[in-house]
Amino acid sequence: MASVSFRKIEKSFGKVKVIHGIGFDIADGEFVVLVGPSGCGKSTLLRMLAGLEEISGGEILIDGKVVNDLESKDRDIAMVFQSYALYPHMTVRENMAFSLRLRRADRKTTDERVNNAARILNLDQLLDRTPRELSGGQRQRVAMGRAIVRDPKVFLFDEPLSNLDAKLRVAMRAEIKALHQRLKTTTVYVTHDQIEAMTMADRIVVMHDGIVEQIGTPLELFDRPINLFVAQFIGSPAMNVFAGTLRGGAVDALGTRWPLPALAGSATEGRAVQYGIRPGDLALAGAGIAAHVVVVEPTGAETELLVAVGGQQLTLVMHGRADVRPDQAVHLAVDAEKAHVFDAASGQQL
Repeated sequence: MASVSFRKIEKSFGKVKVIHGIGFDIADGEFVVLVGPSGCGKSTLLRMLAGLEEISGGEILIDGKVVNDLESKDRDIAMVFQSYALYPHMTVRENMAFSLRLRRADRKTTDERVNNAARILNLDQLLDRTPRELSGGQRQRVAMGRAIVRDPKVFLFDEPLSNLDAKLRVAMRAEIKALHQRLKTTTVYVTHDQIEAMTMADRIVVMHDGIVEQIGTPLELFDRPINLFVAQFIGSPAMNVFAGTLRGGAVDALGTRWPLPALAGSATEGRAVQYGIRPGDLALAGAGIAAHVVVVEPTGAETELLVAVGGQQLTLVMHGRADVRPDQAVHLAVDAEKAHVFDAASGQQL
């Protein structure tokens, strides 16, 4: 196991700069997820850590040692790709043992490591099959097993679940998290899926346009986003956000008044803001903000409502089942202490 440090990392492709001086530390044994929209630089940062991309500026350290000029094979890392990258003509056993064969490890060590990884990943009965005889989830477990047998200092995952169906993604998320808890190996995981990030990470690094917007635990980012981008990116369904004006201890927006939380910053009268409230922090009430129901989406344990207020549609999530129908007039109650207010110009949380 090892710590990982990024020091003012920059990356350019020709004249186009895609990473802008990123710096943060990953503790020994930590599971850190890099998350952000496509093109934000998260996979590029991972590939630089892996030694698959040259670093344009700054330093990357593994276990306190600068690895900028080290070949990928000398960094003691193991990477699991989105595409599995298995050799089709080899069995599961041969695929998992391949890196050890390249190192000329003895037969006993190779067999022990492969059998141990197979046992951890429930691949014992599949060792003599070829990749074409496996499901997508089984192939991804083989790719993970190939990484495990190397016993690396750092595991790197580059969107490993994006090729799987929704049900299998949920199961594999749990498997990867359980694997980390068992092995305690430092793990850096890249995804664009913020649900994966929220459910798996010790800490999340939210990236956007080649910079880090915020770093924190999943609940820190959910409860205390520092700006509008993080607020709208983290959480599913996404936070409701709309423009308003601070006036008389509330926010005037959508033709009504929205209650304020205890603001940490200055609440200047007449200031243009963006008001944010998560779908779970709105509720139906006997009185309050007037709205009408647009769509009702029951999912069993919860009901998701799309409601219209002042010409804008907002999402509301209720536990249990709602006795409402489309076009019905309703009233909304807001959990004021869970509301968020952002400066309209800078997007920063007040």
